Amino acid sequence: MKKKLLLTHVILGLLVLMATVSSVYGQKKSTGNASQKFVAANWKLGIQMWTFRLFTQQEALEKADSAGIRYVEATIGQKIDKSGKEAFGIDMTAADKAKLKGLLAKHKAQIVAMGVINPPNRASWIKTFDLAKEFGLSYIISEPPKNQWDLIDSLAGFYKIKVAIHEHANPNPYWHPDSVLAATKGHPNIGACADLGHWARSGLDPAECLKKLEGHVIGVHLKDIVTFGARKAADATVGKGVIDFAPIFAELNRQKFKGMLSIEHESNWENNLPDVIETVNFYNEQVKKLK
Repeated sequence: MKKKLLLTHVILGLLVLMATVSSVYGQKKSTGNASQKFVAANWKLGIQMWTFRLFTQQEALEKADSAGIRYVEATIGQKIDKSGKEAFGIDMTAADKAKLKGLLAKHKAQIVAMGVINPPNRASWIKTFDLAKEFGLSYIISEPPKNQWDLIDSLAGFYKIKVAIHEHANPNPYWHPDSVLAATKGHPNIGACADLGHWARSGLDPAECLKKLEGHVIGVHLKDIVTFGARKAADATVGKGVIDFAPIFAELNRQKFKGMLSIEHESNWENNLPDVIETVNFYNEQVKKLK
């Protein structure tokens, strides 16, 4: 009788152990699935309209639409269409704005950010934020002088629109992540627009730069180059240059990045839509590998 009871207790113990292991495994598996859903649901793939700088916004939106891109990083000074001289900027009239909004609606597109823009004074910054508010932007990309940090942080807080500092290659004042971090200290509304190509031009590892800027990355410029450490290196189609993107996407995923990755391709200007489409496909492949 005692042996039977002992055997029963052993069996029950094993069943409890198996159930516990199964529960823990299930939790881990569930966490992994949550991570996958997070990546798919929160990253935005956009286009920096400078990529199509030789074309009007109407033409650029048509190109973006054909590539399946719905999110836009607007470029100051790009003409709206071929019918006139109207261009995107703080001097747009109500009619200009209505025309552009119509084009955006037609292509089911949304302007998420604009830049790189460096307003010279408070009045210009206010007009810039007013324009951003008009089109429902999330952030403005800039490389502001140090004496403007307090001003733009204050305005960004008031308008609830962030300012993302861009990093052109060395010797730009913001070429290194440390200089961007200096601007974010005490300025909660200032962050980084992580330009992967310019970091590589400056001889910096983009993934390591992202780690330094953890918690401050607002947007990303998705680009590739042909030569690492060369300040004037030409652009390559993303995935065909020298940048290793797997650790970059993995790091953004680890940081739970929620912003936009804007394709910026500064090459093959007259016929770069195939390069953009190839970048979209490459991006989708990389995101799938995170699952």
